[in-house]
Amino acid sequence: MSGLYLHIPFCRRKCPYCDFYSVQESDEALAGYPDLLIGQLQYEEGWGPFDSVFFGGGTPSLLAPADVGRILAAADRRFGLEAGAEVSLEANPGTLSLQSLAGYRAAGVNRLSLGVQSLSGRHLQRLGRIHSPGEARRAVSLARSAGFDNLSCDLMFALPGQSAADLLRDLEEVLAWAPEHLSCYGLSMEEGTPFHHQHRAGGLDLPDEERYAELFCALHERLAGSGYGHYEISNYALPGRECRHNLRYWQRLPYFGLGAGAHSFAGRGWGERRAVPPDLGAYAAALKRGEDPAQTLERFDRRGAMAETLYLGLRTASGVAEASFRARFGLGVAEAFPAAAEHLGGRLRLEGGHWRMDLQGWLLYDHLISAFL
Repeated sequence: MSGLYLHIPFCRRKCPYCDFYSVQESDEALAGYPDLLIGQLQYEEGWGPFDSVFFGGGTPSLLAPADVGRILAAADRRFGLEAGAEVSLEANPGTLSLQSLAGYRAAGVNRLSLGVQSLSGRHLQRLGRIHSPGEARRAVSLARSAGFDNLSCDLMFALPGQSAADLLRDLEEVLAWAPEHLSCYGLSMEEGTPFHHQHRAGGLDLPDEERYAELFCALHERLAGSGYGHYEISNYALPGRECRHNLRYWQRLPYFGLGAGAHSFAGRGWGERRAVPPDLGAYAAALKRGEDPAQTLERFDRRGAMAETLYLGLRTASGVAEASFRARFGLGVAEAFPAAAEHLGGRLRLEGGHWRMDLQGWLLYDHLISAFL
């Protein structure tokens, strides 16, 4: 069993905070891209059947619904698509219509991830988003009308000049929509992005660590009180509505990446990570030459696999199962990383056979994990 990730790298406009690979939308490039994805399917063995599919980007909702259907049908023919597979598509609210949403649903997409980010026109403009608050509201209504009963909304917090009142006002309205899933991401300064350059020049009014913690905890408390499980640092879901595909990443389960800039993870040996270079022209040229565009990035040794199992697993509420870790690696977490408990200062606990971090541990995750891995 595997997951399938498809990177759709086209955007109408690049957001200044985003470091994911993307290129300017072009009718010609967009029209030819599905055939490139279908062509790449032929170059590897041992994947599938797929029990989760994720169209990410970029802006996957720039794809025509018919092309989404063709890609899914080709993946099913090549490796198999499980009955009941979760098929997610990321969508920008500014690119949707009832016709396109109904088309995606008919093509086999059964989970829609809407990039709402904010319901403040001021914040959306500052983030470089192409949609308005009204378009976000309309997209939710249209998605429900098109038959989507598994809807995720992305929200961002710790934005320049954002107050707690701004954030909670957005959250209250989103909760009124009753999405099955929410992803809440703190704005981060990714190296090389326009926001990173502005921040270094002192041009962004961002919250300090104390303020960030206040916003993070406010989100947690409000969502937990509304029945959403905080199942991963940035993700909340109603019971049974966790994103099955993304859980693959945190559990080190196999997934196949298609498209320019896509990554794959194979479980052979201690694990192997492959990637397609983030270059659309090179991707198309390799396929035209009859070559596999993916390259091996890393083959894990036992120590590396133990470390990745721990730091990915600790992002989740289920944590890392001691018995599974021991069965896989021949020793327990505390034996593999004896300094962990000391460095994590009580933020890491063994409860019910699982190693987990508490909320404060999640808040300080990057700092704490880097201290001992």
